[in-house]
Amino acid sequence: MNKEQLIEKVKEIIKPYTTNKEAYENLTEDTDFINDLNINSANLVDIVLDIEQIFDVVIDNTDMERMLDVRTAVEIIETKLAKK
Repeated sequence: MNKEQLIEKVKEIIKPYTTNKEAYENLTEDTDFINDLNINSANLVDIVLDIEQIFDVVIDNTDMERMLDVRTAVEIIETKLAKK
């Protein structure tokens, strides 16, 4: 799975949690989950759980705390998938 495919998959995962549809439609690697997409911290946990389930990876607390934007989320997923 390449980076663009990962970004699209992350976009699919976060869609149910975002309240800012305009920011979602214009999503880039720099899109911030909290500030741009208005995703609250409880939903961020749900997103991490969805990512773990869909990609069959385990995301530790350190990575979870860093996962605040699309770029970081994709980097963490890439790293976890590479270790499989």
